[in-house]
Amino acid sequence: MKTKTNILIADDHALMREGLKQIIELENDMNVIGLAVDGEDAVSKVQKLKPDVVLLDINMPKMNGIQALRRLKDMGLDSKVIILTFHEEREYLFQTMNMGASGYMIKDTESDILVKAIRDVSKGYNYVHPSLAKVIHFKENDKKYEESKKNKLTRREYEVLELIADGKNNKEIAKDLFISEKTVKNHVSNIFKKLEVNDRTQAAIYAYKNNIKPI
Repeated sequence: MKTKTNILIADDHALMREGLKQIIELENDMNVIGLAVDGEDAVSKVQKLKPDVVLLDINMPKMNGIQALRRLKDMGLDSKVIILTFHEEREYLFQTMNMGASGYMIKDTESDILVKAIRDVSKGYNYVHPSLAKVIHFKENDKKYEESKKNKLTRREYEVLELIADGKNNKEIAKDLFISEKTVKNHVSNIFKKLEVNDRTQAAIYAYKNNIKPI
């Protein structure tokens, strides 16, 4: 008898979690074995429940999906991860796939496409949302350009970026570096401008890509 694919859903919105659960459990070959409300909860439950596939949101409290993905891959866990998000920026797509995600799906996708993605990923294939497939090709000049942006950072901005990548907020960064929270905010603003990113998650992705992390 064929075993079912066991799935864990990690999203901080209850309606999204329950809606996905209902869609998935309509399939005879799938079973939702756990729901997680944030990144820390997701990592803990993946360790305990060992699902075949994890549906992982990016924007979550305590630990975002990027940090959770990194933690899961660092632990060497076998669960396949599908990023499920509203973000359609190629930067999110490229970096999460580089970090070891097996799939990248947009939240407004049709249910049959999501089900196909889960089935493909459970079989060992990668799956990217059809609307993003056209941007999946990497370019060498993109890599060189990304490297050049890192060289614009000051030593202090580099230190702040390391701590952003570690998931720390401005207050925690200020405490670690013995500077004011206002100074941290100024550094964060400068980092965003120099790296051409819009938020802390994108900054963290850049840091992971360029191996910028606390010692």
